[in-house]
This record gives sequence, structure tokens and C-alpha cells, in this order.
Amino acid sequence: MKTTRQQQDATRRQIVASAVDLMTRQGFDGTTMKDIARAAGIGDATIYKYFPTKDRIVLGYLDDVAHQALADTLQTPGFTGYQLQEKLQRLTDAVLERLLADREFVAQVRSLARRSPLSMLAEPLAARQSLREAVSSFLEAAEASGEIEPCDFKGMAGGFYTDYLAGVVTYWLADTSDEFADTTQLVDLSLGVLVQALRGGLVNRVLQLGGFVLRSQMARMAQHSSGLLGMLHLAKQAMGSAPATTNNSANGTHTTTAPTAAPASPESPQPPKPPRAPRKPRAASPVPQPSSAAKPAATPSKRKTA
Repeated sequence: MKTTRQQQDATRRQIVASAVDLMTRQGFDGTTMKDIARAAGIGDATIYKYFPTKDRIVLGYLDDVAHQALADTLQTPGFTGYQLQEKLQRLTDAVLERLLADREFVAQVRSLARRSPLSMLAEPLAARQSLREAVSSFLEAAEASGEIEPCDFKGMAGGFYTDYLAGVVTYWLADTSDEFADTTQLVDLSLGVLVQALRGGLVNRVLQLGGFVLRSQMARMAQHSSGLLGMLHLAKQAMGSAPATTNNSANGTHTTTAPTAAPASPESPQPPKPPRAPRKPRAASPVPQPSSAAKPAATPSKRKTA
């Protein structure tokens, strides 16, 4: 008999709840997929239809927490009338409230993320996009009401918030103050500073200043082509100074050869030297830095004929 979507969602939630309970008592490494399947009351093969690995079950838990916290936030009475800082703080508090019952398990998840970050980030969380969109909508509402200056990075701010949230959770796990008062103060102060900067347009000005400095430096180097060419020459020489390694597959040895010397500048021709006997290759010496008093080399179009 074909299961309905509601039955599938219920089975998925049961798998996650069973995994959280077992991993809290036995640890992540001490819990197997078979243990979780039996605790959830499903077949050993059925669990793989929902989650291919234990890592995916952990990600499923985090996904559920984020979705539930976002739903709790949006359902807060009078939430639409909240100021920007109050909205962000309510969302952050909702996430911590959802994690509180499973704090010991969350600590294991944090250790697992540090131990194997690639496995935890191989598949992006669906809730991450929902959080980004929610934060972006908070900024749009604050901008429309005149609470903050026009914000040019609303989409990017959502991604920053998810990183900020991960940092808050890490701080919360190490917080030993009464009723996590230090975490509450951290959230209040950090979000207060952020909103104050947005109200004064400071963040936009910093970004605009950084863009102006970058553009002006690029324009200056483009006008003074010798400086740009000098940087390119140095980069080329630095890359060419690395010894080349040749793999002799016949005898299983590796031969290292030094790079060839750079050609002399056209303005300072050197008299021809008598040929020397070939010498053994040696390691390349560091590339000398050009003297600040040296004049830039003239372009070929300005050279005089002899």
C-alpha cells in the first residue's frame, strides 16, 4: 500500500527523534543505522529511503529546528509591528528555544561538524534558504518604513545571519551563566550594534568606501602602466623561479631542473660572452626585488635607432 505524504513526514520525524535519543545516550559513533531503524519501528532497509547516512539524519534535525523556529517567530502575536532588532532577536531566541531540549545532542553535532565539516556541508540545508529570505524580508520592511537607510546587500545579509547564528549557538553551548544570561546579553548587544550601523547607513558607506578605494587603485595602476607591468613581471618571475620536476617513469626517479634565466632588458644590452662548458643544474636563487630608484623600461615605440 502506498504511503501518503503525511505518513512519510511522520516516519521521517520519528527517525530523527529516535536518532537524537540514541545519539544522546550512546554517542554518534556508538549508534548505527540499524539501531535507529529499530527504535523508530521501521525495517532496516526502510530507513535508507529517508536518510542514506547518519550525517543526513543530523542535517535533517537541524533543518527541522530552523523551520520550526522560523514558524514560531512569524506566528508571534504582533510580530509585523516589531522593529528590526526585535525581529532578529525573536528569531535567534526561537532557534535557541528549539535547541534547548536537545542541548547535549547539539554539543555532539558541533563536535561532529568540527571533526568532519565536509560531510556536514556536502548538502545545503533547505532551511538555510528560508532563513535568508526571512532576514531579507525583515530588512526590506525596515527600509520601507524608514527605520534604516537603503540597504544594498539585503540578499547577502541573510547568509551572514546564518553564520552569525552558528556563532551564537557555539557561544550558547559554552555558556555557564544562570539561565544563559551571557548569551542573551551577547545577542542583544551584537544585534543592537548591527541595527545601529544600518540606521546610520554605516555599512553601506563602508562598502562604498571599499569599492571606491579598489576602483581608484586599479585606475592608478592602469594610468601608470609601468607599475602594473612591474607587478606582472614580478609575478611571472616568481612563478618561473619554482624548480620544475620531471618524472622519469623508466627508472622511477625525479629530476629537478632550474628555470632558464630571464632575457636581459633591451635598454641595457650586454656584450656577448664566450660559451661556457655546461654545468650541473642548481636550485634557483630568489628573485631580486627591483630598486625603488630604478627607472621603468621604455616601451619599444620610444626607442631610438642607432
